[in-house]
Amino acid sequence: MEMVDSMLIDVSVLRAATGHFDESNKLGEGGFGAVYKGVLPNGDEVAVKRLSKSSRQGVDELKNELALVAKLRHKNLVKLIGVCLEQQERLLVYEFVPNRSLDQILFAADNHPQDCENENRKLLTWEQRYNIINGIARGLQYLHEDSQHKVVHRDLKASNVLLDANMNPKISDFGLARMFNRDQTQGVTGIIVGTHGYMAPEYLARGNYSVKSDAFSFGVMVLEIVTGRKNNVTGYTHHQSSELLTTVWEHWEAETVTELADPRMGGDFRKHDLLRCVHIGLLCVQEEPAARPVMSYVVTTLGTNTVTDQALCKPAFVDKKSDTTVSTDALV
Repeated sequence: MEMVDSMLIDVSVLRAATGHFDESNKLGEGGFGAVYKGVLPNGDEVAVKRLSKSSRQGVDELKNELALVAKLRHKNLVKLIGVCLEQQERLLVYEFVPNRSLDQILFAADNHPQDCENENRKLLTWEQRYNIINGIARGLQYLHEDSQHKVVHRDLKASNVLLDANMNPKISDFGLARMFNRDQTQGVTGIIVGTHGYMAPEYLARGNYSVKSDAFSFGVMVLEIVTGRKNNVTGYTHHQSSELLTTVWEHWEAETVTELADPRMGGDFRKHDLLRCVHIGLLCVQEEPAARPVMSYVVTTLGTNTVTDQALCKPAFVDKKSDTTVSTDALV
């Protein structure tokens, strides 16, 4: 844990940096606790995640996470700067990323209807969306294939992708991440944690997770970025269905994919790029993990000028009018 010890920051420094965790500095809040903007004595802006006392993570588990994340360095991953574990505080200090999380911008009209007519509605051009998709894929390629330790994130979703000043994406929140040996292909857990709508069928059904379950989550995000729609999931009982995946698949079969484009772009997008992204998204949400691509393939495909012709099967969780046979063994 020497690396973790070298990153320790005194609690008094972080209290001063955040104005004693003043509400005016709060950037957001979730089940883990709250995140505050702060300024360190050297002038660096930071985001301080203050874990709540009810958070699942204990100190030992937190240190293990820190030891993992501290070793990761990539421009599409949020950089961990330090940690504080004193006076009953558990504080994680990250680089400050100014343009909020992807979901807050992508779904601005859903989250804040009053913002529909302001600048939020104008954000995320097609070029920015394509760059975000590409950057997330590159960050995942690093985690899965290029870093010293193979890492499965396990909680990829739009709220865990932050956007920097130039709208470049940075994957964040490694609280559920797991490190694999180089020859390890999957892990199994009896405790299913994550966000419905992003979790792969084999993870929901049997607790199996791998780089291919991350690929599934990535595919959902790609389709959300293209359409500007949340993957609202209904029917998590015996059967499962996904409104977004069902809609995209029906348009793909009808060859009307361009109708899926987020209307806020005003039709200003490149058709071949949009088709390429939808095809990649559908490849990533295939029901069988083996049918999903690795991220190096995704990155290479995004860099081409053609639409891949790789065959597609009906995605997981698609509930067509006359075909409701989806993952019947999935957990509630």
